[in-house]
Amino acid sequence: MKPFRLMAASALTLALAASAAWAEKIPLNTLSSYLNGITTAQTKFTQIAGDGSVSTGTLYLKRPGKMRFEYDPPNKAYVIADHGVVGIFDEKGDESVEQYPLKRTPLNIILDEAVDLGRANMVTGHREEGPSTIVKAQDPENPEYGYIELVFTANPTQLRQWVVHDDSGSATTVVLGDMQTGMSLSQRLFNFQDGFVADR
Repeated sequence: MKPFRLMAASALTLALAASAAWAEKIPLNTLSSYLNGITTAQTKFTQIAGDGSVSTGTLYLKRPGKMRFEYDPPNKAYVIADHGVVGIFDEKGDESVEQYPLKRTPLNIILDEAVDLGRANMVTGHREEGPSTIVKAQDPENPEYGYIELVFTANPTQLRQWVVHDDSGSATTVVLGDMQTGMSLSQRLFNFQDGFVADR
């Protein structure tokens, strides 16, 4: 494991250990209600890519369907999800934007209008690990799109981390800071570049 990745993983372990005592796993219906109760959210994040590289930035979320990853300088890249499409804007500012349907990514599960982790064949793993509840979920109709592991802590219920395992076999970990919710977020945060027409 690379040093930065080891440091990030260790920091998460310490943070979770400090935030809650050993607890029983949180029921799926409680987790679904928690996610459905999030309308807007903002938090700092640390991203650990499959190659071990580490990036930081700010995450903006507006349910349903909207998300923005804005990376800290000197990284000028950002990622936006809106209107069922994910756009990846590189730091070169190229007009050509990599795009793909949101429904082909496991993040669609938490951005759905009505999250239902109790849906048949959606959750393939549900366990406790120390103070955390870890849920492994997939699109039950398209399991080939990959899956997501969601890490929650209790009292109060909070989403602390996720790991996206995409259809190529790559895993990307996102560790969340203290999530602030319920604020007003401008639609401009989630707009693609002017003139960009998504292929929906």
